[in-house]
Amino acid sequence: MNFRQTSILVVILLFFNCQNPSSISEAQKDQPLITYVNPFIGTGGHGHTYPGATMPFGMMQLSPDTRLEGWDGCSGYHYTDSYIYGFSHTHLSGTGISDYGDILLMPTNEPVFNNGADGKKGYRAHFSHDNEIAEPGYYKVHLDSSNIDVELTVAQRSGIHKYEFPSAENQYVILDLEHRDKVLDAKIDKVSDTEIVGYRHSEAWAKDQRLFYVIKTSHPFKDVVQSTPLTGTFGGRRTALHFTNPNNEPIYFKIGISAVDVDGARKNLETEVLKKDFETVKKEAQEAWESQLEKIVVESEDTDKKTNFYTALYHTMLAPQLYQDVDGRYRGMDLEIHKTTDFDYYSVFSLWDTYRAAHPLYTIIEQDRTNDFINTFLAKYDEGGIMPMWDLAGNYTDCMIGYHAVPVVADAYLKGIRDYDAEKAFEAMKHSATRDKFGLEAYKTYGFIPVDEESESVSKTLEYAYDDWTIAQMAEAMGKTEDYKTYIQRAQYYKNVFDPETQFMRGRFRNTWFAPFDPYEVNFNYTEANAWQYSFYVPQDVSGFINLLGGKKQLEQKLDELFTAKTETSGREQSDITGLIGQYAHGNEPSHHMAYLYNFVNKPHKTQEKVHQILTELYTNDPDGISGNEDCGQMSAWYVMSSMGFYSVTPGSNQYIIGTPLFDKATINLENEKEFTIVANNLSDTNIYVENVKLNGKKLDVSYLSHDAIINGGTLEFTMTDNPAIWGSREGQEPKTEITEHIILPSPFIAEGDITFRGSTEIVLSTSEKDAIIYYAINEGEFKVYDKPFTISEDTRVKLYSEKGHLKSPVLSTPFFKIDPNLSITLESDYANQYSAGGNDALIDGIRSTKNYRTGSWQGYHNTDLIATVDLGTERVIYNLEVSFLQDQGAWIFLPTEVDILTSTDGINFTKNMTWEFDAATKDDNIKIEKVKLSKLGNKRYVKIIAKKLGILPKWHLGHPLDGRSWIFADEISIK
Repeated sequence: MNFRQTSILVVILLFFNCQNPSSISEAQKDQPLITYVNPFIGTGGHGHTYPGATMPFGMMQLSPDTRLEGWDGCSGYHYTDSYIYGFSHTHLSGTGISDYGDILLMPTNEPVFNNGADGKKGYRAHFSHDNEIAEPGYYKVHLDSSNIDVELTVAQRSGIHKYEFPSAENQYVILDLEHRDKVLDAKIDKVSDTEIVGYRHSEAWAKDQRLFYVIKTSHPFKDVVQSTPLTGTFGGRRTALHFTNPNNEPIYFKIGISAVDVDGARKNLETEVLKKDFETVKKEAQEAWESQLEKIVVESEDTDKKTNFYTALYHTMLAPQLYQDVDGRYRGMDLEIHKTTDFDYYSVFSLWDTYRAAHPLYTIIEQDRTNDFINTFLAKYDEGGIMPMWDLAGNYTDCMIGYHAVPVVADAYLKGIRDYDAEKAFEAMKHSATRDKFGLEAYKTYGFIPVDEESESVSKTLEYAYDDWTIAQMAEAMGKTEDYKTYIQRAQYYKNVFDPETQFMRGRFRNTWFAPFDPYEVNFNYTEANAWQYSFYVPQDVSGFINLLGGKKQLEQKLDELFTAKTETSGREQSDITGLIGQYAHGNEPSHHMAYLYNFVNKPHKTQEKVHQILTELYTNDPDGISGNEDCGQMSAWYVMSSMGFYSVTPGSNQYIIGTPLFDKATINLENEKEFTIVANNLSDTNIYVENVKLNGKKLDVSYLSHDAIINGGTLEFTMTDNPAIWGSREGQEPKTEITEHIILPSPFIAEGDITFRGSTEIVLSTSEKDAIIYYAINEGEFKVYDKPFTISEDTRVKLYSEKGHLKSPVLSTPFFKIDPNLSITLESDYANQYSAGGNDALIDGIRSTKNYRTGSWQGYHNTDLIATVDLGTERVIYNLEVSFLQDQGAWIFLPTEVDILTSTDGINFTKNMTWEFDAATKDDNIKIEKVKLSKLGNKRYVKIIAKKLGILPKWHLGHPLDGRSWIFADEISIK
């Protein structure tokens, strides 16, 4: 080969290398990735994270406890606290309800059993963040009060405490099994002077949590002081261990835990840490974390951004938690012992949160674990009869809404992750969708959930519809045509809660729209949200939603209004609604997909603006660096995915919607040993807009990315600019989710007309479906075409449905009630808008309420006395009087302290007939209706009811530390 030929060959090779996506090198780490993890992020504000030592998806979370109760103490730790009560072995990351904190150990200088929370002498110790270190798999703190240094590290099911005392004298360690939640049973048994075993069974969020432990100490404890009388050889629930340590060496506690039995805890301890020293276990833990974090490597000159990223990635790996011993045994949802070595069994599935982003992230970087998660779901289905909604320590908590194990399974199946029994999985998915609990019976019957039949009816209708769509997608992939038809129709039920006049998703109250309506109001129609924050939740059929609104322009305008609306909410106080940009609430999950909806209307630059704003303003490198509850990885998974430049708006679609990257380069190291590298050219704080995109060297004009494109490996190359570009803005370049088969017809509704009325009321019927024909019938009469409003003047039942072509909606029936025209009521108290029960006449409308306050038929009064005067119109002989009040103390609804009944003939001079007293402040977990009754009141015209509030919640109530105030919920004032 001559020189000329060689030169030509070099040029050709260089040309192809420039065109070859493999010429873009993978992202490289500049130092160990664990050094970028700041476990204190989220421990302040309302993040509810903990800083202690744990393993990826590990069973033990060994962490300091600084807070015993309260919403911001859910993880046991809050950054604003200055005292540590001790170090317990189980913790939840970012939840909104408290549990765990099991088996507290605390080194101290004297055997005192009071924890000190009451301000009296106790074993708690002051500490400073200046003397505190937290790293993945490791935690260290100096206790100022006792001058003791504490270090903690862990394996999967076991851990090690290292205590260094200031002197060889007075070395005590408190073992407290009564710490935090209610103890059902507990035991401490001394096996030898270096070994303790026992168990703790407790009740909190999980009603029956069982945990066993084995503790081995490095030094003998020469005597034991009991806080309770001995039972058996050792007994008790609190113990002080006094150590013999003349050379003042570090004292080590090695502990194994198990949900099965003491033998399981012992095997876990012996297998994982018993024969290893502290530094070895720490090194293995940190190597495990380094390996986990290397699944995604990012490059950036901005240390804070890298810290935010790797802390977020770390947080996505704290749950679900392993719930299985080294021998394969575990405690199932029936609380019985089971065993498997075919897969790892997990608990703590916060599915209402994590199905949105965390589990889609796992389908990219945790495919093997995703198979284990789904096999766990199916095991729980066998053990407890249903796949979990929010399970905790072998308990169904029945917390949150939807059946979101379903989209996790479907998303994985459709992405080719199938190492489980798919037929059984599909059976379990259908079972979740065909029960009659949580409003599903009404949902299946009417195509929506009425307000008066189930709380949070709008949110449940919308989330059930999405879940059903994922069932339909899996059915189609499996060739199950009838199931596909059933569930693709149910996926359209969102149409039945769309109000075309207000353009919001609204509650349907006896087939009218729940009123008065305020889209800013947080009430029982929505889950931790208001109408703004749930009305965009149609990820399965964005095209259908666009049609309801009237076109893409209308959706764009509605999104603009969302992000620029006032940030205040009205109605119920909801601490979860945080991270507000307008009414977009990033601190709570229903909002998480919304910024990406601009792509669907060909305005990707607006997605880029909003995503960049959220990434840079609502995630920061400080304790209050997460804008809401971390929620077992969901808040962090949003950051991880979005910062790489894409997000899963619709799990089950196999599409990721492209946003804007935050890093110069990111490489996903896949389990199939391929790499997917994302490069952002010209990226800066001002160059946040996408000018163009290349996938594997070829132009990518569409504003979405397929799952296969990532899993097959390759490169995604962004070129960034400082002005909105035309990329992705042309028709056909937008992502779509749309339902085009087995279309349903939305049910008509009563647009005007009072459910309870005096004299008469005019009924106006309407529908959100253009050109649909409405049919109606009065009582048992024949159906006829609705063409104009009609009037009713007696108790009446109105039936209605609609037709369009071959489509027909379900038949709905609505009772109307005529109030005695002579009867009226004057309220001297203001009821809460969200608990109006229909308005001013609610207490005399003849409609009785059930024990469920969320159905909208109770009238609620917050922190005020209820004063109501009923006018009978003329003097009448009153034989019986009855008024009902609700007690649901967990919902802050208390009985009045007393109820006065007064009567009058002239409405001016009233005589007290009775004072009925309630023991309102006494703790009572029963939800009940109490009735005040009185008879033989004589000839009267006016009856006055004065129900006096409890006011400040009792000290025992969860709301007391929050300065909570009581509600009075009243129902029908019946006078005969």
